[in-house]
Formats: sequence, C-alpha cells, structure tokens
Amino acid sequence: MPLGCPQKFPRHPKVPGNAPKALIFSPHPDDECIVGGLALRLLREAKWNVINVAVTLGGRKERRAARLRELKNACDFLGFGLAMADWEDINPVARRENHLNWRAAVKTVAEILAEQRPRVIFLPHENDGHGTHIGTHFLVLDALKTLPAGFKCHVVETEFWGQMTDPNLLVESSVEDVGDLVAALACHAGEVRRNPYHARLPAWMMDNVRRGAELVGGPSPRRSGFVHAGGPSPRRSGFVHAGGQGGSAPDFTFATIYRHRQWSCGRLKDVLKNGKFLSCAGNPASLFGI
Repeated sequence: MPLGCPQKFPRHPKVPGNAPKALIFSPHPDDECIVGGLALRLLREAKWNVINVAVTLGGRKERRAARLRELKNACDFLGFGLAMADWEDINPVARRENHLNWRAAVKTVAEILAEQRPRVIFLPHENDGHGTHIGTHFLVLDALKTLPAGFKCHVVETEFWGQMTDPNLLVESSVEDVGDLVAALACHAGEVRRNPYHARLPAWMMDNVRRGAELVGGPSPRRSGFVHAGGPSPRRSGFVHAGGQGGSAPDFTFATIYRHRQWSCGRLKDVLKNGKFLSCAGNPASLFGI
C-alpha cells in the first residue's frame, strides 16, 4: 500500500446537524485509526458526528508540522472531524510535577467537552503502557471532574500499548472498515516508514478476537447484533453461545477491545452488567441508548 494521502477517498455519510457526537481523545496522531473501529461504525452506520481531539502532535518538535498534515489527511479519509488540544508533556510525571502546564491542559480539554457535549468519549485506559497514553487518560478524567455535576457522557476506554485485564466490549469490524483504517493509518507516512504497524493492524485486530473471546462475557441476542457471551442460549431464539473463559469464540475475523462505562455525578459508573460482543449485524448506537 502506498504511504501518504490516498488519491481516492471513501464516500462519507451525510451527518445531520443534530447528530450525537463522539470525541476520540488521541494521545498521538495515528491513535484515531488504531482504536477507531467503533467510532468509524458510529459514523458510517449511525451517522454520528465523530471528532478526533489531537491531545499532542508527538514528542519530536521537528515532526510536528508534518504530523499535523498527516493527521488531517487521515481524518479526512475516515470522515472524522478534527479538534486540537495540542499540548506537550502529557504524562504522569508532568501531572505530578508541572502543575501550571497540567492545569492549563485540563482547562482546554474541559472547554472542549463543555462546548461539544459529546454522547460518548474515547480515551486510553489508565495502564495503556505509554506515558502519553496514560497521561491522556488522567488528563481527560481531571477535566471531567471540573465540569458541573450534571454533565454526563459514555466513556469508552481503549488499549494499544498495554492490555486491559477487565474489558467488557468486543466490537467487530468489517473487511471494508479494516481496509480503510489501514489506509488511513498509512497517511501517517513518517511514522509507518520507521515501523510498518499499519500493515500489522489487521493481525492485531484478529488477535483481539482471540483475547476478547476469553476476557469479554455476558448475554445478549445475536438477532440484535450482539453475541451472547457465556451461559446456554438456544440458536433458534437468535442467541449464539459464545465467549467467556472456556466458551466458544464469536465468529468475527477482526475486532477491537474496549471498556465501556459512563461518567455521571462526577465519577465513572459501570453500565454493562455483563460484557458484550457487537457484531457487524448490530447497531453500534444501541450501546449508548439510541
């Protein structure tokens, strides 16, 4: 696959002006592609307004201008909007020691949340293995804590550098979506030249099915697009027994692992009694009450 901005773009759905919003808080340019399986489905299948929030442009100052161009190309290719937070030193050490910079970054993120009023936000989980990813997690949570007590949104945590031990959501991606995520990731040419991780994205998403089959569980009907994960369920009723430790894996090829919770009354709350597998037959908006 050629690197850089593709010559041909997919056709994007027309998003209504009052569409629900999903914000992806990306630690680096490229994270919007890597963990974007569910967000892309919300755009394409539910016609949501998906906006990528660039928390940083990476640690190399000489690459910042190029990374911004690459990021704009990737977002344009996927149909994501783009908002800039664009801070440096977003990591746990800076949170502890550089209070002035951290408070300013928290204020910026809080303003974005208050302005956009998203129905769902995506952010890395608290142990995502890379300082900027972990920093982004706490940056967004610190910002949420400054908002009025009535502020609510769904929170979907992502993983890449470090795996979650307690995910509760496995979302299938179609072959077409995976191909477009790889093509968008190839827009980040300066990064994938040194490490062709765009070409390895499908393999990572295949391995997510292996892990998710064991770690994510809970009942839900196949006919609604969810796969029952754990416990007996008759196939004739539209349920498929799948998932959970020792259970059958879902019949996915590609998927992304997430942890779904909700921010309400100033804290994170569990919203899924059991884990869920969302197949390509299901409506992704139904995860968020739509």
